[in-house]
Amino acid sequence: KRYIVSLVSASLGSMGLLRLVGVTWSWSLVAGLGVYLGTKSWKYFYIAARTAKRDLNGLYVLLRVKLALWRYVRSASNIPSIFAQTVKRHPNKPALIYEATGETWTFTQLDQISNAVAHWARGQGWVSGDVVALFMESRPLQVALWLGLAKVGVEAALINFSLRCDPLLHCIGVSGSRAIVFGAELADAMLEVSSSLSQSMVRFSTGDLSVEHLASLAAQPLDPILAAAPRHEPSPCDPPKGMNDRLFYIYTSGTTGLPKAAIVVHSRYYRIAAFGYFAFRMRSDDIVYDCLPLYHSAGNIIGVGQCLIHGLTVVVKKKFSASRFWEDCIKYNCTVVQYIGEICRYLLSQPVRPSEKGHKVRLAVGNGLRPSVWEAFTERFGVAQIGEFYGATECNCSIANMDGKVGACGFNSRILPNVYPIRLVRVDEDTMELVRDSRGLCVPCQPGEPGLLVGRINQQDPLRRFDGYANQDATRKKIAQNVFKKNDTAYISGDVLVMDDLGYMYFRDRSGDTFRWRGENVSTTEVEGILSNLLAQTDVAVYGVAVPGVEGKAGMAAIADPAGSFDCSSFLQNIQRVLPSYARPVFLRISPHVDTTGTFKIQKTRLQREGFDPRLTTDQIFLLNPRAACYEAVDEALYNAIVEGRMPL
Repeated sequence: KRYIVSLVSASLGSMGLLRLVGVTWSWSLVAGLGVYLGTKSWKYFYIAARTAKRDLNGLYVLLRVKLALWRYVRSASNIPSIFAQTVKRHPNKPALIYEATGETWTFTQLDQISNAVAHWARGQGWVSGDVVALFMESRPLQVALWLGLAKVGVEAALINFSLRCDPLLHCIGVSGSRAIVFGAELADAMLEVSSSLSQSMVRFSTGDLSVEHLASLAAQPLDPILAAAPRHEPSPCDPPKGMNDRLFYIYTSGTTGLPKAAIVVHSRYYRIAAFGYFAFRMRSDDIVYDCLPLYHSAGNIIGVGQCLIHGLTVVVKKKFSASRFWEDCIKYNCTVVQYIGEICRYLLSQPVRPSEKGHKVRLAVGNGLRPSVWEAFTERFGVAQIGEFYGATECNCSIANMDGKVGACGFNSRILPNVYPIRLVRVDEDTMELVRDSRGLCVPCQPGEPGLLVGRINQQDPLRRFDGYANQDATRKKIAQNVFKKNDTAYISGDVLVMDDLGYMYFRDRSGDTFRWRGENVSTTEVEGILSNLLAQTDVAVYGVAVPGVEGKAGMAAIADPAGSFDCSSFLQNIQRVLPSYARPVFLRISPHVDTTGTFKIQKTRLQREGFDPRLTTDQIFLLNPRAACYEAVDEALYNAIVEGRMPL
């Protein structure tokens, strides 16, 4: 290991890195022989023969990213300084194209506008470590805002533009934001919470709002301020920020209730973007179609990161449109598209049109693609490569499918698994607690056995560190002790995966109190709290249920109604006001009471098992019919239509 580290330190350029990989692989084969002699199993050599090429490529990507991070840490670089190098290489190349208006920003223009943001922020008296919330729909200005803030050490909090009321207030408050910049399109959402915000919080609006509207929100118009601000590079912040300092916050639904503000440091931003670039063999002349929201790591790091770090042109889409997807790709000559599993399914449900084969897209990057949709997508649309990956904003155990194995979200080497120290470990299916052996260590899963994905933590290694959340209690809950060996620590992903004999990993489910629907993580405890408040503190159990042929799990709420007075119509009107569309229950179960434990914790095991099948309960079950925009009673005929795919959700 010391020899490899010395080689990493001495190796510069692709040839040096290739030699390093060769030496490392030779060492791996020697180690492999040792493993064989210890296990007396020829299966090891079979696996090695089947996976050597894949693992060698993965090792190359891992070392290339690690070497770059090592150089940036030593040179005290950060994302703004890396972007400055990109601007020098491509001053007049299109950096961001805004599909909604057709507006194009070159790298020089993006740099200058972000400089204006930096001077504005400094003029407000904000200093390194201060936080400013950004609440707006996807657009290039959002990138310029957080990038410009980062140039003077100010951290942005990227807030989901679907949030309303209490969840919105929570996200603004949990980051400790001193100010908020919001888009004019979200003025009504801001008005709902305006009176609850601190009077000391400065508010700025971008976009067209009347003087009266601005006054009602106590907000200042930002656009004229930026237009008049200097465009030259600001002086460095004091103290300067390095690769392991905070860049911004991205919110993620957790198992403890309201969204958590995940800390994204500069090295994490680089690591995620660089892994995507090298693992999926992107090129400097690629044009990326980014139709994912920029408050997500997928849209803002996997997508926009290719622009800031590698000089690719990125087309920013305000909102995903299945009918315009391929037309947009043709219009802007896109070669790479981003997806979540739902997007691919939506595209397949569209009628056949000439544009779906007239594009230049060769690579689709994302996660959540089911095997059946995977093959149908590549065959119908002629996309040569799927770049499926697994990872969360804050996790240290991301994996990627680099060789196109259908259905796999990534892999880990079976030959030398400790090169990338991640593992699937056994959990109690009822409590989701880690299973321990006689030594108190976690029990590794065997191939074919579902388990919780964990990653060993090493805060000195940019690839292994875990920075957690703004809330320290939330951070501690994601860390386990004595996982791989005594006295170590590991990040708990909260996701159940399964690994086959060759080391390919397949996503199985989300553990605990979250489920995934429409590409979003839904916190059951968060939704339960909101619904209970709406219903005068009624007992509510929220959980996800599987629907045949549909990605993720549909939200279902079991509501206690002892008086039999529940009104579906008024309930729907209320949740449309306070919940984003993906968090609204698709199914309702109206029951005289909801089962609880002796300590008043809601029991969901039986509810999840029975799902939305009306034959298994005497409770009333309702479906949110998207076409009729109302809840309809589920009888046996409607149930059959749902499970047979004749009733779309």
